[in-house]
Amino acid sequence: MIFEQITTGGCLSYLLGCSESNAAVIIDPEATRTDRYLGLAARDGLRIHYVIDTHTHADHFSGARAVAAATGALIVMNKLSPFPFADLRLDDGEILKVGDLKLQALLTPGHTRDSMSIYAEDRVFTGDTLLIGGTGRSDLPTGNPDQLYDSLFNRLLKLPPETLVYPAHDYKGRSHSDIATEIATNPRLQKIDRAEFIAMMEHLDLAAPTHLTEALRTNLSGAKTVAGLLAEAAAKVPFVAMADLAAALERGDAGYTLLDVREKESYLSGHISGAIHLPRGQLELRVNELLPDPTARILTICEFGRVSTLAAATLRDLGFTRAVALDGGTKAWREAGLPLASGAT
Repeated sequence: MIFEQITTGGCLSYLLGCSESNAAVIIDPEATRTDRYLGLAARDGLRIHYVIDTHTHADHFSGARAVAAATGALIVMNKLSPFPFADLRLDDGEILKVGDLKLQALLTPGHTRDSMSIYAEDRVFTGDTLLIGGTGRSDLPTGNPDQLYDSLFNRLLKLPPETLVYPAHDYKGRSHSDIATEIATNPRLQKIDRAEFIAMMEHLDLAAPTHLTEALRTNLSGAKTVAGLLAEAAAKVPFVAMADLAAALERGDAGYTLLDVREKESYLSGHISGAIHLPRGQLELRVNELLPDPTARILTICEFGRVSTLAAATLRDLGFTRAVALDGGTKAWREAGLPLASGAT
């Protein structure tokens, strides 16, 4: 077996390859590391046939679709996964062949309804079900502590004690463990009574993961991330520097129609002098009313520079081909000591 562990912060993903056939699989890819996976596969002369997500992740963005798009690999998930773009859905005990490697799906719900582990030779990839010195939480959407108990005590912990454990996350720099060590030392696994284990899981009082809503929405539907949308917009929008706009205003001619796309309250509390107000949410409906000339040079402005980038990209899509965005926003403008007008223009 050719084996690589790829660490991205606390996220752990894996490349497994067959040295005889050069077939490979990626397990739990993270969205920003596609080039890394492709580079490792190329270095070892591997072709990625499959990409597996062990469950619908709520704490990071899956790279499954990006890897599949780059390689032609099939996306593999639990049979219960709601992800609409899965090519193969595995049932309990089913085996995925990757060259001479045999990867067996173990359905291990509890952290999520669609959690599964992947058992391959001497190791098991446990996703977020069994962690090093811990377990996955069961308080997120579709989590269930009763199911988690069975997945742990009646499934994973019954694997041979020497089985290596490779989870999808570890935030202490550890690469792996084994079943025997987890049984002996994992604090959560010392609650061997079902009722005690469930009570413990129900009272962990954990903070919600960062980007929970966006990660779930993206990983469930394959929709674009906010960062992805911003990157796409920024790629097709020119920007104007704050200093250049300030100098032009001081000369008495901005050279652009200034369009403030914030909400009304923010606009009235302080805006760049001469800016017309048109909230981003009304842009498509009212732009022809306020800006009848599609050849006009339009400069969009918001609080932090992100919404204005999206607005400028939308304007260009609508035919306002000279729309640009302010590099920064009114917050940076204010912090630079530049003047703001108040009230309506």
